[in-house]
Amino acid sequence: MLETGMKAPVFTLPDQEGKMVCLSDFAGKKVVLYFYPRDNTPGCTRQACAFAGAYEEFAKRDVVVIGISKDSVASHLKFAAKHALPFVLLSDPELQAIQAYGVWQEKKLYGKVSMGVVRTTFVIDEQGCIEKIMPKVKPDTNAAEILAYLAGEA
Repeated sequence: MLETGMKAPVFTLPDQEGKMVCLSDFAGKKVVLYFYPRDNTPGCTRQACAFAGAYEEFAKRDVVVIGISKDSVASHLKFAAKHALPFVLLSDPELQAIQAYGVWQEKKLYGKVSMGVVRTTFVIDEQGCIEKIMPKVKPDTNAAEILAYLAGEA
């Protein structure tokens, strides 16, 4: 179980263009790492578009935004292009980062139990430590809540 203050698990995953991205590539920068269930679903699209809409604010604060799901590189490329997403989407079909961050959990939907990604956001500090964990976030308010946190308002 990850907790604030712990070193963030490192990973190397392909982005929407197939380029390998490592968490350590962003050493010295604050990183907002959000895990989401699936490209092009209503909630995930709203969450991604909210991050895209707030992207300038994150950039002004020199904060990197990264979205991770188990979708393929090709799916991420289409999703990013369709919604003009200006940030990195990482493909994790083997659940490398998803399991390392503990977001692969049992979920209940309409009484049916299955395993899946629980929408969770991590703020990782410039030294690579977990600064904040936001479990079970709401897609529509997640980006705004993080900006409020970064501004010292939350």
